[in-house]
Amino acid sequence: QIQDLTFLSKNYCLTELYLHNNELTDISGALKHLCVLQILLLHNNQLISLDRTTKELKGIRSLQTLNLFHNPLAQDTGYRLHVIYFLPSVQLLDRKSVTQRERESAFHQYDSERSRIVQSIAFGKRINSPMSTAVGSSKWTQPTRKLMMPSVPFENLEDAVSVRAMRRSLMEFSTVDWNTVGTCQERHRERKAAPHERLTVQFR
Repeated sequence: QIQDLTFLSKNYCLTELYLHNNELTDISGALKHLCVLQILLLHNNQLISLDRTTKELKGIRSLQTLNLFHNPLAQDTGYRLHVIYFLPSVQLLDRKSVTQRERESAFHQYDSERSRIVQSIAFGKRINSPMSTAVGSSKWTQPTRKLMMPSVPFENLEDAVSVRAMRRSLMEFSTVDWNTVGTCQERHRERKAAPHERLTVQFR
């Protein structure tokens, strides 16, 4: 059973690597040079540190299939979301496809501040911070305006964009064929303004 991975130091072009059912306790410094690796099976080993393992694999951006089950690190709280967040290229983790919902949950858990900003902008959350602008002296500010949004987030990004688009200011442009409009003298003589055709376009 394999316990040391130094024999891989001169391998750079591996796309598949099967290291399951061994006695590996740590892979630090052994795999990060395998930049084209796509499939990595490490299940049923003795890997302990989830942080060190994901750090070692983080630079392998072509990695799509990864097995880590039956390792002590797989018992860590939030193990699956941790792997999904720090190894975003992985599509199949422990023989189970990574879902979009799992990616969103991992993003929310490990980058909560950015997630809050994205939610407030793209999914109809309320903006809590006051929108005030100081001009000249710090004693003078414009009245605080609060942007009110629906409190229920949108699951569909297209729906969120559509609703935001409907909240934008409405702009209107009109055009008239001036050849059909009489002069002031003509309108004065007729004492009645002749109707003219106007084309109006509205958009947000």
